[in-house]
Amino acid sequence: MSEAAQADYEQLRTLALAGVPALEPTARRFERYGLWGLIVSPQAAPAYLASVVGAERPAWTPYQDPRATALADGFQIIVAAQAATRAEEQTG
Repeated sequence: MSEAAQADYEQLRTLALAGVPALEPTARRFERYGLWGLIVSPQAAPAYLASVVGAERPAWTPYQDPRATALADGFQIIVAAQAATRAEEQTG
């Protein structure tokens, strides 16, 4: 289970044990799809961990730095995942 899905589950579990009705979209998705719905589309903000490893610019690329391209590609993946999550929240 991903960290975000685990966070959603723990939040719902805490509310259930306290006897507090959960009315947010996470609870509705859990009611409709069960645990699978939390795993497939978690609502909690995922915890991203990145590390930077030093690298030298290859001599054959004087005008384009592949390190910057790789960094931009990684950032694009994160932004796309966030946009997909927001779209799922809106369509519910």
